[in-house]
Amino acid sequence: MKKSSLGGSTSKPSSVLPHKTQNLREIYLIGKKLGQGQFGTTYLCTEKSTGTQYACKSIPKRKLLCREDYDDVWREIQIMHHLSEHPNVVRIKGAYEDSVFVHLVMELCAGGELFDRIVQKGHYTERKAAHLIKTIVGVVEACHSLGVMHRDLKPENFLFSSADEDATLKATDFGLSMFYRPGDSFNDVVGSPYYVAPEVLRKCYGPEADVWSAGVILYILLSGVPPFWAETETGIFRQILQGPLDFESEPWPVISESAKDLIQKMLERNPKKRLTAHEVLCHPWIVDDRVAPDKPLDSAVLSRLKQFSAMNKLKKMALRVIAESLSEEEIGGLKELFKMIDTDNSGTITFDELKEGLRKVGSELMEPEIKALMEAADIDNNGTIDYGEFLAATVHMNKMEREENLVSAFAFFDKDGSGYITIDELQQACRQFGLSDIHLDDMIREIDQDNDGQIDYGEFAAMMRRGNSGGIGRRTMRNNLNFNLGDELRVSDA
Repeated sequence: MKKSSLGGSTSKPSSVLPHKTQNLREIYLIGKKLGQGQFGTTYLCTEKSTGTQYACKSIPKRKLLCREDYDDVWREIQIMHHLSEHPNVVRIKGAYEDSVFVHLVMELCAGGELFDRIVQKGHYTERKAAHLIKTIVGVVEACHSLGVMHRDLKPENFLFSSADEDATLKATDFGLSMFYRPGDSFNDVVGSPYYVAPEVLRKCYGPEADVWSAGVILYILLSGVPPFWAETETGIFRQILQGPLDFESEPWPVISESAKDLIQKMLERNPKKRLTAHEVLCHPWIVDDRVAPDKPLDSAVLSRLKQFSAMNKLKKMALRVIAESLSEEEIGGLKELFKMIDTDNSGTITFDELKEGLRKVGSELMEPEIKALMEAADIDNNGTIDYGEFLAATVHMNKMEREENLVSAFAFFDKDGSGYITIDELQQACRQFGLSDIHLDDMIREIDQDNDGQIDYGEFAAMMRRGNSGGIGRRTMRNNLNFNLGDELRVSDA
């Protein structure tokens, strides 16, 4: 079911990407066709320099008929970058554009679609189904906590990384996904007939629609058939809007009451009463020991802020240098997230805005903990988080650890090009970022592995790649956040 046309600008841009790219065929050999979607065709492709295989989704620009279509592809690229560190989301490697196509190169998942495995098996055991739905709803929770609604969840859009029985399941195809802010309402009818939520058909919906779609997938995992079925699309929609849930036919009599309870709560027609993704993950049927956990799972944003708060000053400055040099597609999602939290559009996030923003994505942190996070992200200590600080604190580590980014960040600090960062150069950088330069001696001592009083590139790269809570002594942690092994927040009294 394609996105319904809502009018909008018909002027057609000339390109999707805001910058020129290399020619795809200079870097990759294009191989056999892997699949065909509504807009694009996916091919096997091999990186010439490494021999590594990827999947390449090629979208013909002749199919992009208006500005809205171009915007949709650009948004898909941004959203894939935005979610790229999640272990159950297909990772994007890069986007390329020529006069005829837009190409998205991403990791190859050779294990086939979830749908194919369901058909192959007929249905899954409850334990296996619980494991799979935990993965699927985990992706939904990560999307929602990062301000993204998928809008097209179905078994065909989940791929296994390999043919192995225990292969990782990964979400793909974010072509209909949207950025949203809490309270936003959408009215364009999108998705796939069996999986679409009733409120989507009524043209007034939000992210709760993703939980309904996941509930439909769970029903299919356990029974092998969709919960709402008819011979025609209109008939399916009528069933979705008012048909009863069948728990009488085979195999439902032998399926646990707990599983049926979860399905009923995910397929609640009133989106306000439907479980959230987080509540699904806390349901006794999903939780291994059959008891819902006391502690809410952290949102993706919160866990990134926590990681960032445990870093030393040089690493924070380096992250800001790198974050500000990333391409638009890599940070587009974080820009949307910043706007979602910055409710007064001032360009800075206050304590109250951060508190409310975290609450909206499901966090139950106490005020002192939010204050501590605020202080950690507020690099220049002016009481608010500006866009650059927010990027540095929330952009994911996999973007930071790429060699070319580390080299350019090192060069930023090594002002005289000597191959070393000296204490004078660190003091200069601190002034540039509005930071105090106390404890710099201690910090250099901890990073400087050969004790020559300065930091060479190898030492700098090792610090950047080291686990984020490592490499920070108790001396330099004074008045900063510290973490125990359970990753619980507490203010250090070192």
